[in-house]
Amino acid sequence: MLLRLPEPYDFDLSTERFRAFGADRANLWHEGGLHRVIGGREVRIEAAPGGVDVVPLDDETRPVVEKLLGLEFDLPPFYAWAAGRPVLGELVPRLVGFRPPLAPDPFESLVTSITAQQVSLFAAFAIRTRMIERFGERGELAYGFPSRERIASATEEDLVALGFSQRKAEYVVGLARDPLDLAALAALDDDEVRVRLTALRGLGPWTAEWFLARHLARPRAWPAGDLGVRKAAEVLYGLDVNELGRRLDPFQNLSAHYLLTGMRVA
Repeated sequence: MLLRLPEPYDFDLSTERFRAFGADRANLWHEGGLHRVIGGREVRIEAAPGGVDVVPLDDETRPVVEKLLGLEFDLPPFYAWAAGRPVLGELVPRLVGFRPPLAPDPFESLVTSITAQQVSLFAAFAIRTRMIERFGERGELAYGFPSRERIASATEEDLVALGFSQRKAEYVVGLARDPLDLAALAALDDDEVRVRLTALRGLGPWTAEWFLARHLARPRAWPAGDLGVRKAAEVLYGLDVNELGRRLDPFQNLSAHYLLTGMRVA
């Protein structure tokens, strides 16, 4: 069934992240389409004129697919703002139709960030894949990302056996068992989200900022501690990353996505 998306939209470019660093078994690219397990059912998303073809598309799968495809981002104002600006003025036209994907689930978003702390994304994808296959619900090809309850019942040793460091295993299990209502964070402002998350063991400013960026789609989220963002600031702008963040206001989040993707593909 067709899910219409605002134009312009480039499906291959928007899903590039799921292919760039190895297989993501929770968001699996297979034969030109993206697979995700939602409520125990495997959903396939393919490019289609005017949007994407989603099977099955219903009241349960639609909000997850819309989140995954980044429908919360409003691209035209960003494009108008970027026109004529240094770097982005040249980069954005090469990436027209790129809609950054979002993590549909808050626990998934945080665990994904924890696995990527201080390692390459290739290594993070590999470790996360082993966790997903061990604790996730299998569909036909993809796996559902492990539920918070499933990880809470695991031991730190279980995760270490999959390639997690002892410390990261402690962070992930601790997060799963913590009483913090992660879904309720969506109702808070950016600063309060940062305070709540960084109060948890193993969740620092970098993780909190990517949560704001890749789960909540907050416009001013700016992961200044990210090595890729810092490299973009230095190489493309010759600026300190914090200074660049101030210059990109109020579109820091989309700018970060476009700079990181642009450095890989454009």
